[in-house]
Amino acid sequence: IPCMKQYLEETYGVTVYQEQVMLLSRLLANFTRGESDMLRKAMGKKQIDKMQKLKKKFMEQGQQNGHAEATLNKIWEDWEKFASYAFNKSHATCYSWVAYQTAYLKAHYPAEYMAGVLSRNLTATDKIRKVMDECKRMGLSVKGPDINESNEKFGVNQKGEIRFGLAAVKGVGVNAVTAIINERNANGPYKDIYDFVERVNLSACNRSAIENLAMAGAFDSFGMMREMFVFEMFDSSWTDLLVKYGQNIQNDKNSLQLSLFGDLEPIETNKPPFPAAEPWSRLALLNKEKELVTMYLSAHPLDPYYMEIVHGCNTSCEQFKDREEAGKKLTMAGLVTKVTVKMSRNGRPFTIVEIEDFSGKAEVRLFGRNNDQWASKFIEGEAIFLKLNYTQSRYNPERVDMNIEEVSPLESKKGRMANKLLIYMNVADKNFDLFKSLSTLKDHSRKGDLYVEFIDLETRQSIRVHSRNRYPINRETMSVLEEWGVKYKVASE
Repeated sequence: IPCMKQYLEETYGVTVYQEQVMLLSRLLANFTRGESDMLRKAMGKKQIDKMQKLKKKFMEQGQQNGHAEATLNKIWEDWEKFASYAFNKSHATCYSWVAYQTAYLKAHYPAEYMAGVLSRNLTATDKIRKVMDECKRMGLSVKGPDINESNEKFGVNQKGEIRFGLAAVKGVGVNAVTAIINERNANGPYKDIYDFVERVNLSACNRSAIENLAMAGAFDSFGMMREMFVFEMFDSSWTDLLVKYGQNIQNDKNSLQLSLFGDLEPIETNKPPFPAAEPWSRLALLNKEKELVTMYLSAHPLDPYYMEIVHGCNTSCEQFKDREEAGKKLTMAGLVTKVTVKMSRNGRPFTIVEIEDFSGKAEVRLFGRNNDQWASKFIEGEAIFLKLNYTQSRYNPERVDMNIEEVSPLESKKGRMANKLLIYMNVADKNFDLFKSLSTLKDHSRKGDLYVEFIDLETRQSIRVHSRNRYPINRETMSVLEEWGVKYKVASE
């Protein structure tokens, strides 16, 4: 409609702002100012009843003004679709300005920007996980808390790595963090754990805070086992002995400063020796770390099964909810983090299983035969492989039923899934040095068959060859291929 040009020309004929809806409703259908504002509110808040009344008025008065019914219908449908995300013009301007600023920061100061985003979402675990994934995609390294590098919140060290903030560790209060950072700024980095307890204010940074920092990895740079800090010695933990040692040293220093005589010698206090602590299992350490910082940082218990989970299964935990469709066959794997048994209304038990992988969490509910046959296979703390399918319900055509085909330990699938690699190579690129890079990989724990498909884009011909040599098929190999910009596909025998 030509008369709409005066309001839509600046946005290339597309209704973008709420003000345009208001102005056009007045222009096309003689809405009053009050009615046009009512339309804006109804659209923004999806008030269906009001929308229907206003639509009837819009269609009737628009046709009276000589506009075709089909055209008015098209305009109204466009408005309905756009209403859920429409802004007023000033709001849109502010958003675009903020988007421009943050895009600039992310492009030119990626580590600092992402550290800021992480700090902003310090208490939102799900958001932090997504931001951490984005950091990996950008090639940014996110390290755990460190007593000499971490600030209160997320920060960036001299190597350009993002460091977890000390305040993000559970059980470490603001007073403890302030004491640690103030002392470090005043007198330099801490040399070792003894130097730390000799210097830090132990009234603010108590035994509990030190233990939590240690179990979160904050003292790893001192080359110490985390288990040492909670090891029992002489009816108390080793951290208790450290705190007592530190208090004695600090009391001696204070006594010397208060003395009127300069010839007093400090009393020698023996340092508590490192305890002969039994190493914890890798999983136990990682679970403790996750308990304190809400996520796995130094490693993930599923790292040994990365290929099986990412390249051997067709569904991630994050995708699981969206795959419930008749005829679908799913394979997924992950760590069983929680198993809950409940009773249904008819008095039959059912089981809710929480599974976690690198993408997030999924909830699998077991009823009837699934529960009777498979519930015992789901054990908390175990990594499992799950195969299932969906079929149309016999009793309710609107429902699909889940049928479990297999539940097995993920360890039993190691090396049997994702053990064949197909690389696609453009002959014109001549990047054959790629194979030299692959042959220098250090981890040869799992080798598999390598196929290369050479493609000539000019003649549209291709040939697939099978390498005589077996190559490591693991996470490191995938990283090398991605660095080279080579397309690849991982399959199972």
